[in-house]
Amino acid sequence: MSAIYNFCAGPAMLPTAVMQKAQQELLDWNGQGVSVMEISHRSKEFIALTEQAESDLRELMQIPANYHVLFMHGGGRGQFSAVVNNFLGEQGRALYLVSGQWSSAALAEAQKLAGEAQIDSLNIVEKHNGLNTVILPDLHKIDADYRYVHYCPNETVDGIEIFDELDSHWPIIADLSSTIMSREIDVSRYGLIYAGAQKNIGPSGLSIVIVRDDMLKLPSLPQSSIMDYRLQVEHGSMFNTPPTFAWYLAAEVFAWLKSIGGIASIAKVNQQKAQMLYQCIDGNAFYRNGVIAANRSQMNVTFQLVNEALDGEFLKQAQIAGLVALKGHRIVGGMRASLYNAMPLEGVAALVKFMNEFAANIAKRTRF
Repeated sequence: MSAIYNFCAGPAMLPTAVMQKAQQELLDWNGQGVSVMEISHRSKEFIALTEQAESDLRELMQIPANYHVLFMHGGGRGQFSAVVNNFLGEQGRALYLVSGQWSSAALAEAQKLAGEAQIDSLNIVEKHNGLNTVILPDLHKIDADYRYVHYCPNETVDGIEIFDELDSHWPIIADLSSTIMSREIDVSRYGLIYAGAQKNIGPSGLSIVIVRDDMLKLPSLPQSSIMDYRLQVEHGSMFNTPPTFAWYLAAEVFAWLKSIGGIASIAKVNQQKAQMLYQCIDGNAFYRNGVIAANRSQMNVTFQLVNEALDGEFLKQAQIAGLVALKGHRIVGGMRASLYNAMPLEGVAALVKFMNEFAANIAKRTRF
């Protein structure tokens, strides 16, 4: 059977080595005679797993000691509301930077919970020569008192990524769901980082929260206990039964990432993958991309066929070639290839080969 490469934006492909290990251990984990899904989350064996997972994540991301690491329910959308309820209080204000679909969704959730009077927003994407371009504001020139500034460095739907670090005298909260561990960042610049697991960490149903000590002193709003960061810190992410299998797989992904050289190593591969695909898009008049080069996402490469009538044929032939989940998000259409950490270089090379051959075959067909 020929290789199948899964370009899904999420739930995304996991490292083959991790999936094979999980398969081997499915019925007998750690010599327990039962699956990791069947043991108590408070058993000494599972506690050891969680401690190792946190230790590995701290090492990979160089997380300072004054930050807590939480393994929580709810995914990214759950954190949209948790952020507001944990930090805004009755009188607090926050600023949301809008760069695409996910930051817009976070803004809408914040406005619903706190009211528009407490939430300000700035659209930071403009069209320059027909291309989407991020224009970061000078936050130091804004005369306001915010509890935090929220942004999404990578927009999976729009294929837009912000590589520059924000400079702010207010705490920065970042939705890193689609970029966590894909490249190195300075965690100390953030008040809180959150990430849904289903792209670079593991299966859906788990979210990672990395929160600085001082953020937990901000006044909160009434909320469900399981989304209360303070309670989760107090109970070691086990105020209620956590998503144990997702936690187990996340632990295996962290161990895999360490085994291949960590984030610095995978970042080089990710850069190669994205560069290879964008070169194909730019070098072939059959395809186009609508984002300025400086803000093109490395994780989610969006592109369109110049002749959109061929979209269906492209997707059908790609599927036959073993290249799956390339259809763009329903809001923007076109194509999208998600190149998360688990996607090997060979997968992108196969996609580029297919794209060039597809364009050449169409050109021959229309010429005669």
